[in-house]
Amino acid sequence: MNAKNKEGSIKNIWYGIGRQRIEIPKTVLKQKVHPNAMLNKLHLCSLGYYPNARGHYTYRKKGLPENFLFYCVDGAGWYQIGDKRSEVGPNQFFILPQNVEHAYASTDDNPWSIYWIHFGGESLPEFNELHAVQKHFKPFYIKSSGEIITMFSRMYKALELGYSTDNLIFANLCLPHFLSLFIYNSKHTTVSPNDKLDVVDSAILYMQEHINENISLQDLSSHYNYSASRFSSLFKQKTGYAPIDYFIQMKMQKASQQLDFSSSSVKDIALSMGFDDPYYFSKRFRKIIGLSPKQYRSQKKD
Repeated sequence: MNAKNKEGSIKNIWYGIGRQRIEIPKTVLKQKVHPNAMLNKLHLCSLGYYPNARGHYTYRKKGLPENFLFYCVDGAGWYQIGDKRSEVGPNQFFILPQNVEHAYASTDDNPWSIYWIHFGGESLPEFNELHAVQKHFKPFYIKSSGEIITMFSRMYKALELGYSTDNLIFANLCLPHFLSLFIYNSKHTTVSPNDKLDVVDSAILYMQEHINENISLQDLSSHYNYSASRFSSLFKQKTGYAPIDYFIQMKMQKASQQLDFSSSSVKDIALSMGFDDPYYFSKRFRKIIGLSPKQYRSQKKD
């Protein structure tokens, strides 16, 4: 059967009008990507765009050795990981992790239009351990971003010109930024007063607004109507730090800026950061920055 006469999904590949698809040959990955220290940690395997993908359906019992990111821009569909099925609509994306049984399909009455990428690499297991990644194994709404389509087009057009070392490096250097537009979408958009932030992001903004004050764990947890233990658990899960340790780090970052850009004394900077005892301030500064405040300022001047 001629490829141009195919329609729908055949052997897990969708055929239809307007289809765009590039799969980097395994020989190219083996010869040019895997041996390259710049590329082997996280790299593209294939990417494509399926508009109005009627009849799009795939089932893989053993999953894929790579991750799969889907971005639905129109229409609707569904996907299933194990026995958990989720519906997907416009401006939603999801990630299928490597080596996991899955299925996905567009709806018959309103087939989806999707951008998608397969990406792999030695760092993929660590990537999939990130909290920011794991929460996107479920459908996630993102603000429509022209930058996402622009970055996709840059990667696609580079690979369309062939698998030269320059083209492979360019496309794969674009990949981390492309992924960040999804998993850290809120950091790429301006936060408005009407946007609903999760409790951790909201708490970090609260810390920034009160950087010159002393805030306790009890103050923070009460402010967000959480128990101290629950708030600490959520905060550490997302940031890797206990809330007050994170707040102290933010204070020391601000203090180092004052040491860089002002002639204020260490004592005055300590007071401005809410430390009554300049010696305790210096001790915390050294622990976080690696130098005492005086050494830090002296080193910068040198």
